[in-house]
Amino acid sequence: MPQRHKIVSHDQWLAARRRFLRKEKAFTRLRDRLSAERRSLPWERVEQAYVFDGPDGKETLVELFAGRRQLIVYHFMFLPEWNAGCPSCSFWADNFDRNIVHLAHRDVTMAAVSRAPYRKLAAYRRRMGWTFKWLSSAGSDFNYDYHVSFRPDELSNGRAVYNYKRGNPGISDREGVSVFYREPRGAVFHTYSAYARGIDTLNAAYNYLDLVPKGRDEAGHAFTQFWVRRHDEYNR
Repeated sequence: MPQRHKIVSHDQWLAARRRFLRKEKAFTRLRDRLSAERRSLPWERVEQAYVFDGPDGKETLVELFAGRRQLIVYHFMFLPEWNAGCPSCSFWADNFDRNIVHLAHRDVTMAAVSRAPYRKLAAYRRRMGWTFKWLSSAGSDFNYDYHVSFRPDELSNGRAVYNYKRGNPGISDREGVSVFYREPRGAVFHTYSAYARGIDTLNAAYNYLDLVPKGRDEAGHAFTQFWVRRHDEYNR
């Protein structure tokens, strides 16, 4: 619940808002510097020939760029044995689905990748009414190499690597985002990956919730996204 707030005159409200605006502007400038530093991070060349299964059949990582130079992959939690995608990843997908057309006009292709077989991804995509391209990495090491899927022995001995540290992430697949760049001659480079709260800002709904008096209203719950449902399940 929101804390008890002081009620003030308009002039007092305006003075407080202006003081806070100075902090917001400083944060914006800091975020701009951080974004520039992120873009200047070193890259690593992708040596593995990954193949994915999707709506156009088998495709390589290079083909996922669809002629563009930059590729964003959302690592969507959808285990092979599941019949529906993770509710939280579905929440994120609701937020990026309609933005992809805009990204395409900035030389960026975006797609989602999961370990579940493509037929399950396609069926769930239809159910959700999404338009983004979704591919299966089943049979490849893509998810494992980018540290969003973990083998049983890694989980049991606490040696799985997620969000740049070793431990037990609690489940065989986790969420994340990875970015790639393609040179004109076809060489592909991995430029960035983020996981867990690192993809927080990619969810526009959370940014709106951060504006309102109650905020996200998730405190006191072991699983903060306890309230999140797939968008067709809220009124059930």
